[in-house]
Amino acid sequence: MTQPRLTLESGNTYHIWTHANGNENLFRCDENFRYFLRRYQHYVHPVAETFAYCLMPNHLHLMVRVRKEDEILEFVRKKKDKPNLQGLADLGGLENRIVSQQFSNLFNSYTKSINKKYDRKGSLFIPNFRRKLIDSDEYFIRLIAYIHNNPVHHGFVKTPNNWPFSSWHSYLSDKATNINTQEALKWFGTKKNFFATHNQLDKAKVKALFED
Repeated sequence: MTQPRLTLESGNTYHIWTHANGNENLFRCDENFRYFLRRYQHYVHPVAETFAYCLMPNHLHLMVRVRKEDEILEFVRKKKDKPNLQGLADLGGLENRIVSQQFSNLFNSYTKSINKKYDRKGSLFIPNFRRKLIDSDEYFIRLIAYIHNNPVHHGFVKTPNNWPFSSWHSYLSDKATNINTQEALKWFGTKKNFFATHNQLDKAKVKALFED
């Protein structure tokens, strides 16, 4: 029996992941990665804070917290193409519908661009991106390390520092970014613990936290 999809509620933090249909890649060149991140900034940043991300050739991982309902409503009020908000509260919550739609808009927008660029047709992502509530300190801390180590686990690089398309580099920088590194680092206590968690990560243990 298929379980209903988890709703995305204001104030909650989620692990979101998806991958390409079949054997295709989502990203074929560096510019594809960069374009997706620009679209992500446009569609997702207004409705969710990001703690971590990693884009891999055929899949991606995100760790986000849904913004407060008043922030989401303000975003909607400023949109030129305002959705019909009537009755949304009875269909899983206002924020869930809007945030889910923003993610769908992101994936659809990116797919249209790739289809045009490479003269392909059809969907690029699997239907219905996966999501799971981050409901423990262990999940929060270890998931960030898992996301940053994803390119290492898949054999693309030897260290997270060698993969350019993840939030790892935001954690190393003193410059302000759109990644909420300041709050996330508080969960680790110190930067020393941050690096230690990444270096001592048990991949199987973390993966078991979000696999069904």
